[in-house]
Amino acid sequence: MPQVEQPAPLSDTTDYQIGQDNIQPFGLDIHNLVFPVSAVCVIVFVALTLLFQEQAATFFNELRPLLTTQLDWFFVVSVNFFILFCLFLAFSKLGKVRIGGKDAKPEFSYPGWLAMLFSAGIGIGLMFFGVLEPVTHMLNPPLGVEAGTEEAARLGIAAATFHWGMSAWAVYAVVGLALAYFSFNHGLPLTLRSAFYPLLGDRVWGFWGHLIDILAVFATIFGLATSLGYGAEQVAAGLNELFGIKPSDMVKIILIVVITLVALVSVVAGLDAGVKRLSEINMVMAVMLLLFVLFTGPTLELLSKFVVGLGDYLKYSLPLSNPVGREDTGFYHGWTTFYWAWWIAWSPFVGMFIARISRGRTVREFVICTLIVPTLFCLLWMTVFGGAAIEQMAAGYDGVRDTVQNWTPELSLYRLLDQLPMSFIVSLISLVLIVIFFVTSSDSGSLVIDTITAGGILNPPVPQRVFWCTFEGLVAIALLLGGGLGALQAATVSTGFPFCIVLLLMCLSLYKGLKHEQI
Repeated sequence: MPQVEQPAPLSDTTDYQIGQDNIQPFGLDIHNLVFPVSAVCVIVFVALTLLFQEQAATFFNELRPLLTTQLDWFFVVSVNFFILFCLFLAFSKLGKVRIGGKDAKPEFSYPGWLAMLFSAGIGIGLMFFGVLEPVTHMLNPPLGVEAGTEEAARLGIAAATFHWGMSAWAVYAVVGLALAYFSFNHGLPLTLRSAFYPLLGDRVWGFWGHLIDILAVFATIFGLATSLGYGAEQVAAGLNELFGIKPSDMVKIILIVVITLVALVSVVAGLDAGVKRLSEINMVMAVMLLLFVLFTGPTLELLSKFVVGLGDYLKYSLPLSNPVGREDTGFYHGWTTFYWAWWIAWSPFVGMFIARISRGRTVREFVICTLIVPTLFCLLWMTVFGGAAIEQMAAGYDGVRDTVQNWTPELSLYRLLDQLPMSFIVSLISLVLIVIFFVTSSDSGSLVIDTITAGGILNPPVPQRVFWCTFEGLVAIALLLGGGLGALQAATVSTGFPFCIVLLLMCLSLYKGLKHEQI
């Protein structure tokens, strides 16, 4: 391991060293603790959950409502702060700082960069919730709006975009920007502890640094396991719809195993040969599916809903972000609080992934692209898929409504496609797209965990990649058997809370680092 000089504390007189070659730990083999502690804890968790499935199901099913009702205000206030902090960075003079230094050039083109960004941050989720959520919020609207009305339909799309738009991406942007800045502008390892150097100094290489990285590993694993669980449910439902294969637990386990094996191939191939290529493929397929629904559905009505939806999103975001005096507790706790915990748990994964691909971008460019572009895409997705389902309901078709009322959310997309031309073929393509999103989430998540547990090394050892990719699948299987989607959601919320505290401190550390940058 190459020995490099320990960096001086960040101060007004710091001579910043630009570059990404010095990403090895600074003479300290920090992954000797992070990797074994994380690995042992994950192995024990999987074993206990599989051995005591009934007890695990009871525990997780009680844990989620407890956390979402007691910590709702904390998650909502924190996410509001992340949005304001990102906007401050973008529109202050700090926005001129370039990731990697003044002469750094982007490593990826805009199309490639945005494709990988979308695939990491959106992935399976939009395929699962794109139809379901706008319809659910129309039938059970928040903010005291009357159900089933035109206002409820508009609020349904706005509320779904609220959950998937700027609020989620502000969380990702904080982590991604902090990691990219301290790694590419100061030569620190690309791992979570590095973002705390202005606050902790050399202590980041000790206990506190280990704790931060281990929390990041667990947040990533459980956040990713939730997405893999949703993906397994939807793929299993698709196989039943198209080929009559019953969606049993065994089928879901086989799906996770097979897709994990495919993800292993991508992980071993690396970022450029594996992850980047799959990301571009599934973004092209996702856009093609979106255009198909747009042009075979009520095109003019959907385009009109998109324009109106932008105003609705801005109109309703403030009241939906307000934690005081809420009476719509089902929406507030069941959706918003869970989502914020989920995004926070996902943030080490998405943040580190977009940090790795964002060298050469300015802070302003990074923040604006990360916040605005995905939000507009999510609004378009929710408008097209959710809006098409709402139009079908207005025309008398209740297929999607039934999936909400009977709570079979994994069927919502397929019920929408049933009413469109070439429904079997398009449903089959959608199934393939979900599988590719499944693989992309697994392989990119594995690379992130590998990097954290290897102390910031951009190309961790192959056996370590194999280990984490395998155990991501095992965690998802254990949680599905130990309580289903409720267990997955509970695990996400439980790791999201401590990591939210980490993110709040990260904002302070990032500001302390950026304010001394020579602009």
